[in-house]
Amino acid sequence: MDVLISGAGVAGPTLAHYLARHGHRATVVERSGDLRSSGNPVDVRGEAVEVAEGMGVMPRLRRLATDVDGLTFLTGDGRRTGRVDMRAFQGASGSREVEIPRGDLASALYEAGRDDAEYVFGDSIASLAQDAGGVDVTFEKGAPRRFGLVVGADGLHSTTRRLAFGPEGDYVERLGMYVATMPFDEEVGRDVVLYNTPGRLVSLHPSNGHGGAGFFFRHPVVDDLDHRDTDRHKEIVTAAYAGVGWRVPELLDRLRAADDLYFDAVSRVRMDSWTRGRVTLLGDSASSVSLFGDGSSSAMVGARTLAEELSAGADTDTALSRYETRHRALVGPRLRNVGTASHLLIPTTRTGIAARNLATRLWPVVAAGRKLTRRRPAVA
Repeated sequence: MDVLISGAGVAGPTLAHYLARHGHRATVVERSGDLRSSGNPVDVRGEAVEVAEGMGVMPRLRRLATDVDGLTFLTGDGRRTGRVDMRAFQGASGSREVEIPRGDLASALYEAGRDDAEYVFGDSIASLAQDAGGVDVTFEKGAPRRFGLVVGADGLHSTTRRLAFGPEGDYVERLGMYVATMPFDEEVGRDVVLYNTPGRLVSLHPSNGHGGAGFFFRHPVVDDLDHRDTDRHKEIVTAAYAGVGWRVPELLDRLRAADDLYFDAVSRVRMDSWTRGRVTLLGDSASSVSLFGDGSSSAMVGARTLAEELSAGADTDTALSRYETRHRALVGPRLRNVGTASHLLIPTTRTGIAARNLATRLWPVVAAGRKLTRRRPAVA
C-alpha cells in the first residue's frame, strides 16, 4: 500500500519505519522546512520503550536523556519546601523509561527510518478527495498524487483532521490551561525546579547541561487565538504572571526576547471515530492531552499498532477498526484523568499547593511498596 503520512514529529517517522518493515511504501510530508525542536521534554515509557528498541534508537535516547535526579519545590523566597528523589522512585518501580527533549526524540526517530520512506519538507496537504480505492491528494506546493491511505499525524491543530472531518472546534476541547516553554541557556543543576502560586506554575528543567523554562497556568479560554501568533502568546503569558515573585520577572524578560517559544492551550481531542474512509488519525491529532509529556509514548505505540493491523492480512476497513479499538484502550485513561493530573501540576489554592507538596514526598514509598507486592511469592 502507498501511505501518505502528514507530520514528521514523533508519530509520523515511527509509523513510516514500521510500515516499511511490513513492506508498505510511505511518504511523509511536513509543513516545516526541517524537524521541529520546540516543546517540553517528553517521556518514552511503557510499551514505547519496546517500540524504540525495535527501531534501534534506545541507546541513543538514553545518551540524550535529560538525566533528571529529582523535583525540587520552592517557596517564593527560593527556599526548598519539598523534594522528590526521582532516582529512588524509578529504581523502586523498575522503570526503563527515559525523559528526553522532544526535538532530540523526533530527530532520533527520523534518522533511524529516513531511508525507509520518502520525506517531503516544506509542504502540506491542501485538499483530499477519496473514493473506495484511495485518496487523491493535492499539496500546497507539490504535484497532486494518489495514495491508498492518508494518516494525519500532524498534531493538535491537524490539517488532515480539518480537511477530512471538519473544523477544529468540533473536536478540540480547550481545558482552561495554557503552557509556554522556551530554551533557558543556564546551568540549572540536576533537579527540575518548580515554583507555584495559585493557578500558576513556573519550572526550570535541566536538559543535557542546559535547560528549559516552562510556564503552566490556568486562564480563561481565548477563543480567537492563532497558535502561530507569537507576539500575542507573549502578551498572554506576561499578563498571567504579572506580580509573581521568585525569578519570574527575569524569566518574563527572557520570554519577551525569545525567538524559540512554544505556546498552546492544554486541550483534549474527543472524536467518536478516528477514521473516515481512507483517512485515519494518529497521535495528538486523534487523542491529545498535552500536559504531562506522555503523548509521545502513546503516539509511538499507536504508530506500531497501526502498522501491525495494516499488515495483518485483513481488509483496510477491518485493519483501521482494530487499530482504533486497541489504541483507545491505551489512551482512554489518559484522556479521562486529565482533571486530576492538572490539579497536581497546577493547584488552584495555596492550601492545594501545600497538600500537593506534602503528598509528593510519599511517591517513592508508594512505588517501593508496589515493587514488593509484585515480587511477593505466591502462597501455596
